[in-house]
Amino acid sequence: MEKNTILAVVLIAFVLIGTFMFQAFYYGSREIEQPLESAPVTSPVQPAETTGETLTIQETMPLRQPDDFSAAQAEEPAPEEAIADEALVISDPGRLAPVIIETDLVRVTLSNAGGNIISYQLMEHFDKDQPVEMILAGTAEPEAFAIAFGNREDVSQGRVRSVDANFHVRRISQYSVEFYRDFLIENERFTLTKQYNFTPGEYMFELIISLAGDQSIHSFDFGGAAYTLVYGPQIGPTFERLDQRTEIRQYITYNNNKVRQEKVNTPVREVPEWTALIGKYFALIAIPNMNQFDVYFTDRSEDGIPAASRMFITRPAVNHSRVEDRYFFYLGPKKQEILNTYYNGSNNQSPPLSRYNLADAAKTRTFLSIPPLENFLKALLMFFVRIIPKNNYGVAIILVTLMVKLLLFPLTKKSSQATLRMQALAPKIKELQEKYKDNPQKMNAEMAAFYKKEGYNPLAGCLPMLLQMPIFFAMYNLFNNHFDLRGAMFIPGWIPDLSLPESIFNFAPVRIPVLGSDIRLLPFLYVGSQLLYGKVTQMPDQKGNTQMKMMLYVMPLIFFFILYDVPSGLLIYWIMSNVLTMVQQVLINKFILKRKVVTVTEDPPPVIAPPKKKKKK
Repeated sequence: MEKNTILAVVLIAFVLIGTFMFQAFYYGSREIEQPLESAPVTSPVQPAETTGETLTIQETMPLRQPDDFSAAQAEEPAPEEAIADEALVISDPGRLAPVIIETDLVRVTLSNAGGNIISYQLMEHFDKDQPVEMILAGTAEPEAFAIAFGNREDVSQGRVRSVDANFHVRRISQYSVEFYRDFLIENERFTLTKQYNFTPGEYMFELIISLAGDQSIHSFDFGGAAYTLVYGPQIGPTFERLDQRTEIRQYITYNNNKVRQEKVNTPVREVPEWTALIGKYFALIAIPNMNQFDVYFTDRSEDGIPAASRMFITRPAVNHSRVEDRYFFYLGPKKQEILNTYYNGSNNQSPPLSRYNLADAAKTRTFLSIPPLENFLKALLMFFVRIIPKNNYGVAIILVTLMVKLLLFPLTKKSSQATLRMQALAPKIKELQEKYKDNPQKMNAEMAAFYKKEGYNPLAGCLPMLLQMPIFFAMYNLFNNHFDLRGAMFIPGWIPDLSLPESIFNFAPVRIPVLGSDIRLLPFLYVGSQLLYGKVTQMPDQKGNTQMKMMLYVMPLIFFFILYDVPSGLLIYWIMSNVLTMVQQVLINKFILKRKVVTVTEDPPPVIAPPKKKKKK
């Protein structure tokens, strides 16, 4: 029994260490490629000179023009004024004209410099008391939903330069705006138009891109591409670094009802139904409404941001004088409840997107994920949250732990009975081991026969411990990825966010190996509960056992370093699990031992009948 228990604990430690090392390597330790050293990329497309038509001008300041574009000279700077009303507005492309569109869920700022979105704030989600900003930029301007002209080879190497010439602006309605401008291809004129359509109550919006040439243009072909749509340099919210616990980036595509993890800096092999750039709690999902397009992701570093994550969608060349493409973009919380509305059609304001199963973008899984168990624990957690005053998730976690221990109580009781049974059989087992110590095969056969005869399973005592591991991994994935735990407070001033490690003292920028820059209290409480748990559950005949002492004192210290930076919700679960298991064990031992003593003391001695007297004849 002791060897089986030790083997089980060592196996658990090995799996935990391997899991966290794998996740750290996969998410946080990949070396980010540096930008390619190459000459500036020029574009075959140039902005056409303004035609001199009469325009309604908003008083704004001019933007810079790229070196490889020959645009009209901008006028003298004027104070910046954003366009925020529903009036029909046409702006002079020589001036900056930011446009603000607000719905109940988002506040979007667009710029006529390229017709790009430069700010996308989520009004119901906050990052340090400010609305979450989904477009992060470094020292350069953001290029969210920018257009670039260049061949496929340049795109595959991340060398395209987005158009940032100033566009005309036409405000179609409160939630729609159009940017347009004429460009030249070898002195042949065409018009590039970008129309954004937003909807109240939606994180999904529509982008329509059109290229309309005159009669002399018969195709749009720039090295095999008509244009490339660029999102970058990074999705929000703000973060310090990418790792497997505080923030991640995943690059995925969806095709034939399957989600595929894509490599960065490598063209995607198949044409997907949709593609996505995934963070820990928020996502960008792109749904191009066309049959052919190329997708490319890059994480090459850029100045001013911790890490870059760009998405490129390239429209193949077309042999027509006009191109019009529709895209749908979801830019918001990575929450299954929201994404499921597109799958089941309950969101009537959305386009018909049920076949795309967007909720799969929210399934951030590791190789040890157990979705059914996670869903059960999540449902149990949310049930308690709804009935607890002020929706305290920390209290809900404690109640979930209590419910799990109650469900496992029959197995825990059986394990304790098996342990006592093992103690009773120990002398005979030791005798067999001594008798056949020179013949391991014979010893194993005799031991198996002995266990069968006694009706004993040597692994019965380890079963509850092994069952704890699937629950642990399900809890880890739940606390690390469940959106509603983001920012969920337990104890103000100590545990403000159950999805992150807590801290009682920070001494940054100094860093201690393994511990980092924070002193955390929960890992110490865990070690204390684990040592006390070992003392309570230790059997009398195990106190002098060296192996058991190693398990009692060394294993908690190993787990201390493994669990030091895990979400605080997970440690609350484990600490409470240890405490409740101790209470269970005390009650079980007391009940079983008492029953054993009663059985021995109350059984009456056998009655020996006196011999019958022979009757006299």
